[in-house]
Amino acid sequence: MTTRVRPVLLSALLFASSAHAAPAVPAAEGAWPRVRKERLQKLLPQAMARAGVDAWVVLCRENDNDPLAAHVGGENAGGTAAFLFLRDGDSLRSTALSPEGEATALRDMAVVDEVVAFERGADVNALVAARLSKAKVTKVAINSSERMSIADGMSATQRAKLEAALSPALRKKLVSSEDLVSEWLSVKTPEEVDIMRKAADITAKLEEEAYRTVVPGKTRDSDVARFLKKRIAELGVGDGWQPDQNPNVNSGPTRGHSNATDRVIRPGDFIQTDFGIRVGGTWVTDIQRFAYVLAPGEKQPPAEALAKWEKSKKGSRIALAAMKPGVRGYDVDKAQRDWMREAGSEPVMWGTGHPVGYWAHDAGPALSGAASGKPPTGSALRKLQPGQVFAFDGFFAWKDGSSPDALRILSVEEMAVVTDTGAEYLNPPQEQLILIPSPATAATPAKP
Repeated sequence: MTTRVRPVLLSALLFASSAHAAPAVPAAEGAWPRVRKERLQKLLPQAMARAGVDAWVVLCRENDNDPLAAHVGGENAGGTAAFLFLRDGDSLRSTALSPEGEATALRDMAVVDEVVAFERGADVNALVAARLSKAKVTKVAINSSERMSIADGMSATQRAKLEAALSPALRKKLVSSEDLVSEWLSVKTPEEVDIMRKAADITAKLEEEAYRTVVPGKTRDSDVARFLKKRIAELGVGDGWQPDQNPNVNSGPTRGHSNATDRVIRPGDFIQTDFGIRVGGTWVTDIQRFAYVLAPGEKQPPAEALAKWEKSKKGSRIALAAMKPGVRGYDVDKAQRDWMREAGSEPVMWGTGHPVGYWAHDAGPALSGAASGKPPTGSALRKLQPGQVFAFDGFFAWKDGSSPDALRILSVEEMAVVTDTGAEYLNPPQEQLILIPSPATAATPAKP
């Protein structure tokens, strides 16, 4: 089955875009302070227990702050402040050690249980060391990681100063926070999932709206990207990832994560739009929608083109079916890779999927690793849990023919949340190719 889109003049649609019924932006503004506090109180102690740590130290400072500062309340740090989280069984005690001045604001924010002010210029590391020693901790997580950038916010200088303040016994108890960060950030609260569900629906609707602007032979990939940029500005939402690469609109050979080019869209093209928005300044989406450009007079795509679409779509459905609590990320990837081989797809270098939430590539299990044929390692070994949200693809790839290594890849990308029994889509998935008719004057069809 396919969906038809009437050809319209691009300039007319751009002019009329503000007249469209605007998608309802989720009521996410102002939700973060409340959600953040709930996450610290309810989810953090559980994550610390799963990661096997009983203390976590986050150092925050201005201008070069820790990537997780906003998650613990340290986004407004001036002089270096330390956020200390101590777990005792199922309970958690959170403390901010802050230079005086900013300490007042931290008390007003009421993110942590206790705010301790110290004289500006005093050694915060000595204060941290004293509290860790008194708490008699066994493992202390710090944001230093070789494998996870968002858990690597502590600079070499910060680490050296902290270690110098600790006793030899405490230094031996330092561990990377990557397991803790993965366990904590990957699980979203029901309110967060609801916000992301609504944001995902907006994302897909905007992509479908953008395809209604395409006039084959005239419209460029970059025109579609500009239309989406205009629409997210009108709606007051942000970019889901690096602005100059969002959206990535591509009607030619695959280019990976990149900006849209000035390539003119032609009959016979598959158009891929990889797009994400940010709502409430916090939560992001990552969804792709595909269109096919009919040749003049065509009513349906060629059978070969439709078959490629159906194979890609089935890979996405197979991946969703494999997403269950307790399953490794690697196993989800392998389920889809097995189908790709059966379907005759060329190999694809990217993993099937990734967590999404605060970043487009968030912390948590990586749905990857099976392409190499080697045993799984790293985040691909992490197990799925209820409340984790993923963006995941169904791949079908074939050689483009324009150069020896050029590929065209259909990557039906949807978003889903893991439930107690499996996984469910955040918003309705794309079941049908969006069809764009061509005027009689359009250029010669491209090969499907």
